Amino acid sequence: MDIRRAKERGHTQIDWLDSRHTFSFGDYHDPRFMGWRVLRVLNDDRVAPGGGFPTHAHRDMEIISVVLEGGLRHRDSLGTGSTIVPGDVQLMTAGTGVRHSEANASNELPVHFLQIWIVPEKAGLPPGYQQKSFPTADRRGRFRLVASPDGRDGSLLLHQQVSLSIAVVGPTETAAYDLAPGRFAYLHVARGAARFQEHTLAEGDGVALPSGAGALAVWGIESGSGDAEILLFDLP
Repeated sequence: MDIRRAKERGHTQIDWLDSRHTFSFGDYHDPRFMGWRVLRVLNDDRVAPGGGFPTHAHRDMEIISVVLEGGLRHRDSLGTGSTIVPGDVQLMTAGTGVRHSEANASNELPVHFLQIWIVPEKAGLPPGYQQKSFPTADRRGRFRLVASPDGRDGSLLLHQQVSLSIAVVGPTETAAYDLAPGRFAYLHVARGAARFQEHTLAEGDGVALPSGAGALAVWGIESGSGDAEILLFDLP
């Protein structure tokens, strides 16, 4: 088990963007942190009011956005236009190629979101876009599946043998997950603070778990920061 502390992550800061990189990304390169299994990018982005990423291209990547605060405006070459808000999960299959832009939907308030890249099972897929809301009530005290390779339980369809689940836990709550034999996992605390095994995890901390980890559980703690929101990647 390897803990990746928030303060150890890479950092990019420009006038409209404050971004923390769990794994190597852009100008931040560390050969020790090139991803975990097929999880390639996990960026913690804060975009200032009126700021945003101009139109740019992607290909052969599954790109997931999870908004934690504010609203994220999305436009792409598939003709999709939407605003993603807390509780929403967006999944874009870049496949043979897609161009898109992401911007803060507000001129007054910042937006805080996670940008996640997963290497797809095969290259050359048709580009696609999915978005769905997963209310806090469905994630409270349990890991709610939000993306999977078969779209089960109302999750988004992910073109890789990866399942992404999200839990919300308060100070007296626990969320449990059974990791199957031969599977790996990555835990990321998106907001708040939580307890995992004997470790206290703060916002932005992550844990890479080897195969054989078995039953996993996270506990909410009295941290003064309210609920904790935790992402769990179940990986091949």
